[in-house]
Parts: sequence; C-alpha cells; structure tokens
Amino acid sequence: MATRRHAREAVVSLLYAYDSGNEDINDFTDHILEDRKIRNKQKEFALNLFNGVLSNLPALDKAISTQIKEWDYERIGSIEKALLRLGSFEILFEKVDKAVVINEAIEISKEFGDEKSPKFINGVLDNIKLIEDASETDLKDEEEIDEDEVKKSDD
Repeated sequence: MATRRHAREAVVSLLYAYDSGNEDINDFTDHILEDRKIRNKQKEFALNLFNGVLSNLPALDKAISTQIKEWDYERIGSIEKALLRLGSFEILFEKVDKAVVINEAIEISKEFGDEKSPKFINGVLDNIKLIEDASETDLKDEEEIDEDEVKKSDD
C-alpha cells in the first residue's frame, strides 16, 4: 500500500518530467501513479499536490527565488527544484504540519538529490516556513485588533 511519502516521490518525478520539458505529463499522470501502485486516497493526494504546484508555479518560483539570493534559480537542479516547488506548495497552500513537509522533502532529497541537496532543501523550505509563520501571526494579530475594535464600538 502506498504512503504519502510514495505519493510525494511520484509527484517529484512528475514535476521533474514537467521541468525537463515534458509539458504533456498531465496526460500520463494516472498511468504513472498506477505503475507505482498509488491509488485511492494517496492518488487523490498526489494529484492534488501535482495540480496545485502547476497551478501556483509563478508564486512558488517567486517564493523560492527570494530565498536563494546567491544562486541563479535556473541553475538549481531539476530534482531540487521539484522538491522545493512541492514543499513550498504544501507550506504555503495546504493545511499540513510544515515540519513534516520539510522533513519529507529532506528525506526524498537524500534519495534522489546529490549530497548537498538535503541541507539546501532544508534551508530554503525552513526560510519559507518562517516567513509563512510570521505572516500567519500578523494575520491573527490583525484579527484580534479588529475584534477589539468591534467590542469597543459595541460598548
């Protein structure tokens, strides 16, 4: 039975193929997932991630590129780029434990990336997580201020 890790690995493969110029990969996702025995809920999970990344690609690439100031984004390897896009999507758009997302990306990078990939992936995704956490805190603070203003106006 496939796990979420297996689903994420399949999504990384799909994103790698997409980034390598195979823009028709959408036509083969069902077949690829079936070959990897990713079915039912894990298939839904994988398709949601894959389609979500593709739908938000410009925003994800911008979030990633702002974290790699000393690197040319185009020089990042395709596997690393796929992992960063997937991890960024989950951190920014999905309601999941961000630490789990980062850990999964690190573990997958150990399998498919080079020896420096895990540290690089960890650094970039952790920074994206910190920025996202800060913006969530700011939103909560704004909501509390708004609630206080409503209470004061009711008095």
